[in-house]
Amino acid sequence: MVTDATADEPTLPVGVGPWPGGPQAWPDDPRYDPELLANGDARNVVDEFRYWTLAAIVAELDGRRHPFHVAIENWQHDMNIGSIVRSANAFLAAEVHIIGRRRWNRRGAMVTDRYQHVRHHEDVAAFAAWAREAELPIVAVDNVPGSVAVDEADLPERCVLLFGQEGPGLSDEALAAASGVVEITQYGSTRSINASAAAAVVMYEWCRRWA
Repeated sequence: MVTDATADEPTLPVGVGPWPGGPQAWPDDPRYDPELLANGDARNVVDEFRYWTLAAIVAELDGRRHPFHVAIENWQHDMNIGSIVRSANAFLAAEVHIIGRRRWNRRGAMVTDRYQHVRHHEDVAAFAAWAREAELPIVAVDNVPGSVAVDEADLPERCVLLFGQEGPGLSDEALAAASGVVEITQYGSTRSINASAAAAVVMYEWCRRWA
């Protein structure tokens, strides 16, 4: 549900104050929030959306969203999920899918889940069934045998990018549901990178090709 409550929206040291000129100078546009016009807008939004209501911002984003989706297995209540949702908003994913536990740690999302559509699937089977019905290939992201470097792999314009948990990665069931598996080329000594960082890299690679 979209609400205009901003009490727990993170405030920034930068932003904009009340609309200059007072109420008589306010724009005659239903997208603008009278409370923000009166008190200023310190939300973490781009300048284009300053003073807009939450509903107006979501409606505008809905007309621009990219045709890739992001899915995350949620078996261990991973702290990275919120950060992945935040990146999905930044790269304008169509939707985020949480597979497994319905509850997830929202702190890392920094309330960007208000602007990003999030759908829950009970398990991998339910998620895979949804993807088949939507005719969206599942592209798993994990550094397992047989995976292909993401910069060399086929990355469809319409797809679901599927990410696993920090540490164990994707479950065998999730890997089996994917039409392909990609990995991120690394050059140092560590075997893997942070799950939220990996998600941002792959989303950016999709945007580099298709956005």
